[in-house]
Amino acid sequence: METEKAAALKHTVLFGDLNAKELSQLEEQAVRMQFKKGELLFLAGEEAKGLYVIVDGKVRAFRNNAEGREHVMHVDSAGAVIAEVPVFDDGPYPASVMAEEDSTVLFIAKRDMCEFCLEHPAFMFKTLKLMSARVRRHAEMVEILSFREVGQRLALLLLSEAQDAGAPPSGATSFPLSLSNHQIATRIGSVRDVVSRALARLQHDGLIAINGRVITIPDIRALKHYTK
Repeated sequence: METEKAAALKHTVLFGDLNAKELSQLEEQAVRMQFKKGELLFLAGEEAKGLYVIVDGKVRAFRNNAEGREHVMHVDSAGAVIAEVPVFDDGPYPASVMAEEDSTVLFIAKRDMCEFCLEHPAFMFKTLKLMSARVRRHAEMVEILSFREVGQRLALLLLSEAQDAGAPPSGATSFPLSLSNHQIATRIGSVRDVVSRALARLQHDGLIAINGRVITIPDIRALKHYTK
């Protein structure tokens, strides 16, 4: 019978292709941990002691600038693996990670992960491929933050939220927006007041409609075109 640890590992892109014996080996090394909402998993700059697999809940990775303003790098939920890069490059954790809600994770120590890779070279190549994909995503994020206006960055976030809610690739869709304007601002590199004005502008231009915290996109393709 599959255990909770094995099921959580199998649910990830990184470990999903491992056979039963390999999963069992990692399962023995994985430590189940629980974090309350607002609790830190680790801080940016700390020694990287291992990686984390999210079993349930949600966590956010962020950094603070010199003025103390937070910028959210990414938010991850069940099935995600975080902090794999510093495990292999011997550097510290590049960002702080905090539980957005009560969360359960599996922790695999750096030493155990490195030994597993040496024993399974094919897995190591897959890890490199996935880390390369993450580097590409971060490069895209830098481009978005550097060269696109706040309204365009906001539109991209709304499209992403709509996709997560099961929106079709075209046509109209509605979805509940669980993020506050402050949370949106931290994710698109802005401030709350500017986000409020950008939302109002998108609504004025007919690209979205707002009813409380429910967002309606009348034409998904039109909003996508606006982001370019």
